[in-house]
Amino acid sequence: MGSSWSLQKSIVQALKNDGDLSLVLGGQRIYDRVPQRTGYPFVSIGNTLVRDWSASGLNGFEHRLNLHVWSKARGKKQCFAIMDHVRRILHDVALVVEGCHLVNLRCEYFDARLDPDGETHHGVMRFRAVTE
Repeated sequence: MGSSWSLQKSIVQALKNDGDLSLVLGGQRIYDRVPQRTGYPFVSIGNTLVRDWSASGLNGFEHRLNLHVWSKARGKKQCFAIMDHVRRILHDVALVVEGCHLVNLRCEYFDARLDPDGETHHGVMRFRAVTE
């Protein structure tokens, strides 16, 4: 399952290396574990589901990775803008992933909603990656 961790590291690095995203977020605010009292907006790494699809001596995995976008701005505009940046950075991009070959990385969907607190906009993005 090392390919899943390597994939996550490559995704986080690609997001942190993008100057436009850093401007929108107010810094490199991409977290696996969100620090307490983190300011908004930010992106966090959510659940990852990995399925083995190995065959005929080829080790292959399908990864379903969720990214979360958090915003306190009025309306969903900022949330959608951040998701658009993230999609542009990651969708169909050939990232270098240590220890394996990334076959593809695609954004399957993204969704923005108001959290139950009535103040926080929460965007959910699902990416599908295949490694071998």
